[in-house]
Amino acid sequence: MPLITVTYTTSRQTPTLKADIAAAVSELTARILHKDPRVTAIIVKSADAAGWFAGGKSLAEQKLASYWLDIHVTEGTNTKDEKAAYLAALFQRMEDLLGPLHNETYAHVDEVKGDAYGFGGLTQERRYIAGKLDVSPQKAAA
Repeated sequence: MPLITVTYTTSRQTPTLKADIAAAVSELTARILHKDPRVTAIIVKSADAAGWFAGGKSLAEQKLASYWLDIHVTEGTNTKDEKAAYLAALFQRMEDLLGPLHNETYAHVDEVKGDAYGFGGLTQERRYIAGKLDVSPQKAAA
């Protein structure tokens, strides 16, 4: 159910890099944050290293890679330890894929209230209620 956006820059270019990033992020999100990959959406975008600046210099000048990952999850569904483990594992896996990373590489776990976030036209809160009542989410929305 999470929506994940990954923007990255690297000098490594392979035909499958975006798919490899999406697969790695999906696997870590499922394993560490316990999110169902069947309802996980991932957008992967590349950025020009000459236009990505950290510490006052472009990453192209520094010959380093970086990424910005933003993941939206329902508030309260993950512990602080899970989120910390996720960010650490992401950094390692992305370094494997992209090459040496600049220390100013970021990930953000954005916890969204269940009544303000959802998919398929239903909030996560409505899905939760439907699960507790053992009814279809559409009936719980009514």
